[in-house]
Amino acid sequence: MNDGHSLAPESRPAMTAARPLRADGESREAVPDIRPTVTTRFAVNGRFHAVEHDVRVTLLDLLRERLGLTGTKKGCDHGQCGACTVHVNGEAVLSCLTLAASLEDVVVTTIEGVGSPEKLHPMQQAFIDHDALQCGYCTPGQIMAAIACVRDGGARDASSVREWMSGTLCRCAAYPQIASAVLDAAGKMVD
Repeated sequence: MNDGHSLAPESRPAMTAARPLRADGESREAVPDIRPTVTTRFAVNGRFHAVEHDVRVTLLDLLRERLGLTGTKKGCDHGQCGACTVHVNGEAVLSCLTLAASLEDVVVTTIEGVGSPEKLHPMQQAFIDHDALQCGYCTPGQIMAAIACVRDGGARDASSVREWMSGTLCRCAAYPQIASAVLDAAGKMVD
């Protein structure tokens, strides 16, 4: 049925992809890709850094992608597993939920900053001694949380350790060994 308003296929104009326009009618192609950035100055594992980064970047991504500190793991990226635990001014924080831009003039400690292969931190040694790891993916976050547990007085007994560490998940279920390691290291840790 031709009502005079439809065009025959051969008389239709050629279809092209629409080019997005800005509010002023200019093509977006003419607009530079501007992302807001900020420079954050802070210390990580005893070394000062001044890093320019996108204002939306998390501490986790800044540590891993910009500073090359890959010991801190990206588990859930939603603050639910604890694999990304680091210390900021001595306090355990989830680095996947912490905006890097909020960390001006702070001290960050990652798993790379708590010991060395030549001289392990007592918590690292306790995790080895008590076989408190299996696959090892959560281990950096577990160790950072465990150090904070001891420092914050949460290592009174196995029950208090389990309660304090409950936000740091181990998919291999090494929880009994982790609790034993934390209690063992608690007696050996000195600030």
